[in-house]
Parts: sequence; C-alpha cells; structure tokens
Amino acid sequence: MNIYDKAHDLANALKESQEVADITSAMKLVDADPESKRMLDDFRVKQNEVQQRMMSGDMPSPEEMEQMEKLFEVLSLNLNIRRLFDAERRLSVIIQDVNKIITDSLQHLYGAEQS
Repeated sequence: MNIYDKAHDLANALKESQEVADITSAMKLVDADPESKRMLDDFRVKQNEVQQRMMSGDMPSPEEMEQMEKLFEVLSLNLNIRRLFDAERRLSVIIQDVNKIITDSLQHLYGAEQS
C-alpha cells in the first residue's frame, strides 16, 4: 500500500465532496454580489490579521475578539455568506475527523491508549 496514493485518493474525494461543491456554489453567489463580496473580503483580511498575530504570540484583547464575533454575526445575516460559512464549517469538521483518525492510528507508538 502506497500512503501517497491513498493521500491523493483522499484529496480527490475531498475535491469531489458535497461540502466542496457547496462552498463553490456559495462562493459564486457571494462573488456575484459586490457588497457581499466586499464585506466578506474585509472580514477575511481582519480574520487573517488576528490569526497571524495569534501565531506570533500576540493574543487579541477580549474586546477585539468580541468585535470579530459581532462582525461574523452580522455577515451571517447575509444568506449567501451564511451558506458559505456553513459549508466551510462542514468541510472543517471532515478535515478534523480525518486528522483524528490518522493521529489515533498512531497513538500506540507513543504508549497512549487507543480511544
């Protein structure tokens, strides 16, 4: 069994998944509305800035996190953006589940009990 072939099979399965199709469809709807696209792009820039700062050890203030949460809630009122966020969340769950399956399969190497 070639692990790389299996990884490519998994990558192809993800690309062909309903979740990716839903993201693509929602993205097209958002892109077709200039105001929605601008709002989403602005949010993504702010989100990326916060994530980059967090990765460098600069934790955002509670006020800044609350502001990001409120912005997310406002964006979620837009049906097309909410569809996109929902589809992205579903894909994220799949990726987390796959990661857990892989890491759980290696737990025996480090003396941990398998769950």
